[in-house]
Amino acid sequence: MLRITIAQLNPTVGDIAGNVARMAEAAARAARAQADLLVFPELSLCGYYPGDLLDEPAFRERLEQGLQQLLQATRQWPQLHWVIGAPTRASGPGKPLHNSLLVLKDGAVRLRYDKQLLPTYNIFDERRHFEPGPDAAKVLRIGQAQVGFLVCEDGWNDAGADYATNPFARMADAAPDLVVSINASPSHLGKREQRHEIFGQAATRHGLPILYVNQIGGQDQIVFDGASFAVEPGRGVVFEAERFVEDLRTLQFDDGRFLDAAGQPCMSVPAEGLPTMEFYRRQIVLGLRDYARRCGFTRAVVGSSGGIDSALTLALAAEALGADNVVAVTMPSRFSSSGSVDDSVILCRNLGITLHEHPIRELVDGYARQFEASFGQPLQGLPLENLQARIRGTTLMEYSNAFGHLLLTTGNKSEISVGYCTLYGDTNGGLGLLGDLYKTEVFELSRHVNRSAGRELIPQAIIDKPPSAELAPDQKDEDSLPPYAVLDEILKYAIEGRHLSTAEYGTAERFVTQLLGQPGGAELVDRVKRMIFRSEYKRRQAPPILRVRPRAFGTGRQMPIAAHYE
Repeated sequence: MLRITIAQLNPTVGDIAGNVARMAEAAARAARAQADLLVFPELSLCGYYPGDLLDEPAFRERLEQGLQQLLQATRQWPQLHWVIGAPTRASGPGKPLHNSLLVLKDGAVRLRYDKQLLPTYNIFDERRHFEPGPDAAKVLRIGQAQVGFLVCEDGWNDAGADYATNPFARMADAAPDLVVSINASPSHLGKREQRHEIFGQAATRHGLPILYVNQIGGQDQIVFDGASFAVEPGRGVVFEAERFVEDLRTLQFDDGRFLDAAGQPCMSVPAEGLPTMEFYRRQIVLGLRDYARRCGFTRAVVGSSGGIDSALTLALAAEALGADNVVAVTMPSRFSSSGSVDDSVILCRNLGITLHEHPIRELVDGYARQFEASFGQPLQGLPLENLQARIRGTTLMEYSNAFGHLLLTTGNKSEISVGYCTLYGDTNGGLGLLGDLYKTEVFELSRHVNRSAGRELIPQAIIDKPPSAELAPDQKDEDSLPPYAVLDEILKYAIEGRHLSTAEYGTAERFVTQLLGQPGGAELVDRVKRMIFRSEYKRRQAPPILRVRPRAFGTGRQMPIAAHYE
């Protein structure tokens, strides 16, 4: 029998000393649980992903020091095997580093396995820094069990579709009793189910029980959900750790089966995960909480327009940081409706956050007078609309600078896609919470927030009102854009395409196909695509957004700005 502690931790990129301390604390708990094996996530020593920090000599030196500290720590519990993830030096031609799994015990490295498959798609760029490991399985006897080891992507190619090499096949040839896979697998809609399907099929195909250990936490745009799991051949997933929280669990492994800490057989895990809106809520809340903490912020500020986007941003920020640490600023102009200010007051009262009012009418008038005096023509139309957004953005940045709050931008994916936003105005900020949610999803998530709270946090009046930037008389979003129910399906098909789930892709494809068969439909689809292409320069200058869907703007979708699109 083997006792295994899963250390589903939240490491911080670059905080070698802090990560080492957390790992040592987990080891102490594993030792108390009489574990034989303690498993940490991929690159747990430095956090995932350190990027070009890996090119810095001082950072590499700290990595070496951190590894020595871990080796020293293992001497405190000489019977415990530690499975960690760390960059290690490579020899020979190619990149200078490997993405390695190390098994440490009693002051020594007992096994080293270098990751073979280095992803370079979507948000990943590991081949930039790492050299692939050799095509060979690594197995170590721990107690009475032969344990094989893989690192993240090495377990994702068992169908042979993406790489010429299949580490799982080589692992099956080595015939271990158990496979341990360490991972830094970012979360997005449908990712949990994808993991279960791929590793469940591999376990059954090769007759190999698999323990999959993942990290949690937000790092820049991406969020890791944890959800570490154990899978048995033919039975599927029989254990799953908590999602979106650190979790330290001890399991037993005996004769090909996983048992709980008390020795009882693990039960099958339901295939259904979180409902979509609850998944969005938890992912965004964790992403903001960690982003703020790691960037040194404890408080946030949001411009409150009285619209749905700022209302949802405020509600999520209050949950993530606490209502006392969130401030809203309403900035009415001569085009703002009285209802917008009143709705902001009710919203902030419901959430328990402070609301400041900072009218901008005089500022706008002053800018307009000086513009005409300097350039000989009145400021009107789009320039006047954008001026209001930029004054609001400047005011919010002033507040951020003066009081030390993180400014949260409020744009959603529908608006960002087609450039329905103002550079240096409503795009100002340090982080966007809704930038990977389509407008229709913003409404749905707002309703979910209210249902979850059991009361009306976001006023129904805000949910019901037609979306408007309120930068001109009687302005509505649909004056410039197709209805969001139409726009969003076109955007999903054009931007995410086959990255969507099978069901979501089928819905979007049918919608666009039907639209193309209607009078003016082809022109509308073409117009939306042109808007997407023309707005790339805005997205490149916007703040990072929290990723919740398979293909998000940012590192996951890299398109040229100065290009010709048909």
